[in-house]
Amino acid sequence: MQQPVRKRGRPRGGKADQPAASIQALDRGLDVLEALAAHEGITLTGLSTHLDQSPATMHRVLATLEHRRYVENNPDRQEWFIGPEAFRLGSAFLRRTNIVERSRAVMRDLMALTGETANLGIERDGDVLFVSQVETHQTIRAFFPPGTRSPLHASGIGKALLAAFDQTRLAVFLRDATFTRFTEKTIADADALQADIALIRHRGFAFDDEERTLGMRCVAASIVNSYGEAVAGVSVSGPTNRMTDAAVDRIGGMVATAAERISADLGSGRGGR
Repeated sequence: MQQPVRKRGRPRGGKADQPAASIQALDRGLDVLEALAAHEGITLTGLSTHLDQSPATMHRVLATLEHRRYVENNPDRQEWFIGPEAFRLGSAFLRRTNIVERSRAVMRDLMALTGETANLGIERDGDVLFVSQVETHQTIRAFFPPGTRSPLHASGIGKALLAAFDQTRLAVFLRDATFTRFTEKTIADADALQADIALIRHRGFAFDDEERTLGMRCVAASIVNSYGEAVAGVSVSGPTNRMTDAAVDRIGGMVATAAERISADLGSGRGGR
């Protein structure tokens, strides 16, 4: 029986076709780094299958990246991981802004006050990119490690940032967005989301009511810089049994105050200590 021809290239559902001027070897190396970042350890065979590349090709890429310390191998488990140099480069991105540094103390205070995990996120390519987190000491807790992404319409920080968009930018988002439904509570309709955004602007904080993950709730507010631009969002996340309606109302004010403190540290005239 004739075997099907195996296509080489990006995995199905991946990025758009690479530009004509791209360097194939570099592009392939970046594919590997992105795949490793998405997995907590992956074998050579698993990586080859995930990227639809031959094991020999993947081994050459991994060996090159390992030599430069961008990836690491666990010989006992035969798995590959992101290495320290990749972390160092990622940290350089965070150093472009002082939001992470300036928000850290406020996030620690927020976690202590609420007893729940505090998060910091920014908007990147239509998603929320989580860049910092202060975890609660509770056994059951929300977990959004730095590098995690979530769609704007289905996260507390995402909706807080949408509420800070001007009307033109918001209209474009509502027109072009793909409203993926993650749970039965996800707001997956432009009109419903616009109504929720109006409520966010009125009360001063956003509320994710199990819209991304069942059993988890999130309260968030936007952070603005000295130009009045929303550059990030801060949130508190926790399980529904602790994030009751009464707790959400109470925590909402705390999150809004935390966002004002960070904004003031960034030079905004909004709020203060």
